[in-house]
Amino acid sequence: MHIESSTASSPAHAVPANAASLQTFVFALFFIFGGITSLNDVIIPKLKDLFTLSYAQAMLVQSAFFAAYFVVSIPAAAIVQRIGYMRTAVVGLLTMTAGCLLFIPASSSGMFATFLVALFVLASGITIVQVVANPLISLLGAPQTAHSRLTFAQAFNSLGTTVFPYVGAILILGSLATIDASTLSGAALDAYRAEETRVVVQTYIGLAVALVIVAALVWHNRTKLVETPAPKVSMMKAFELLRQPRFAFGAACIFLYVGAEVAVGSVIVNYLMEANVLGLGAEAAGKHVPLYWGGAMVGRFIGAALLRMFSPGKVLACAAGTTILLLLVSANSTGAVSGWSLLAVGLFNSIMFPTIFSLACEGLGERAAEGSGLICVAIVGGAIVPLITGHAADLVGLKMALAVPAICYAIILCFGIFARRPRAVTMT
Repeated sequence: MHIESSTASSPAHAVPANAASLQTFVFALFFIFGGITSLNDVIIPKLKDLFTLSYAQAMLVQSAFFAAYFVVSIPAAAIVQRIGYMRTAVVGLLTMTAGCLLFIPASSSGMFATFLVALFVLASGITIVQVVANPLISLLGAPQTAHSRLTFAQAFNSLGTTVFPYVGAILILGSLATIDASTLSGAALDAYRAEETRVVVQTYIGLAVALVIVAALVWHNRTKLVETPAPKVSMMKAFELLRQPRFAFGAACIFLYVGAEVAVGSVIVNYLMEANVLGLGAEAAGKHVPLYWGGAMVGRFIGAALLRMFSPGKVLACAAGTTILLLLVSANSTGAVSGWSLLAVGLFNSIMFPTIFSLACEGLGERAAEGSGLICVAIVGGAIVPLITGHAADLVGLKMALAVPAICYAIILCFGIFARRPRAVTMT
């Protein structure tokens, strides 16, 4: 997952002498927060097993995580205005560190709710870092090459979402419980859960150490960037943009896309473990999650070429239509066809976020930055759509529950058709 910014660089800004080293820090940020976000797909089956959760309850992992985008995005922008990009990046990294360390008391408590608190704090830090990362990378070089740097940085985000789940599957799912937690109770159950979640804690302690190191490096270089103060924008005025049908439709599709992408990623492990799909063990199924996110990384390069030749709206509509077809095939087949068609969804997800984003903000002119802020809030779809998908899975099973993301993609298909023609710039 990533957030794209349409905030333009100032006409002339001083490029720091150590821009290359500062860019390295920002690339590391993209890699880390992309990877940590995708680790949720590995944690969900672990916690579902240990706490004997329903699918709806397990999806609260994503709800707690992505709710942070709704709560923290606007305050994070205010922090940037007050203390600048570099110091805000440190605030975000330290907040992420605190979230990782909260897994220690969460494990000791043996309570699922405490894991949700830790995830929310972790995601709050990620939100702060994402609000900073795109405009910061724009400042670290010539304005005319800003888009190239952003694209390169987002490749590191995709690399993180590909690498982290594979490693996480080995560390976390490799020790998936062999005892049925539903047969235990009282102190025995609490002790068992604390023991089994130790591998989760160790993983996040390692991440905390890495985050502290990166935060220290960014803090050390905090005065080496000449920053242009971010323009102050009234968010109440920004909400007026929702009166414009194209922007409102696009923002809604960002909500639906993020929700659908996260929902599919969240069920992959349990889906591939089902006997009528691939019948894999937990660790083996977890190792397939990177194929879903890696497909998105590969698809981005293919999509970039296609978007040069065809209308973005038409490309979006075709990608959404293909995704619906893949979900239908997966839900109505068995074995390898069912499993691999679901994993292939990632390939066609690749171009959706940036294409929806650009189509929604097209024609906003000087108000594009306000639109970008509202779209950041729309990422809260990752908290809601997976929860609905989980409820559906409890009622009708995982295969039929794929209808929920399919409906999301159908609406995105309609938006692609609706926005297939360029829109003139408006300044209102």
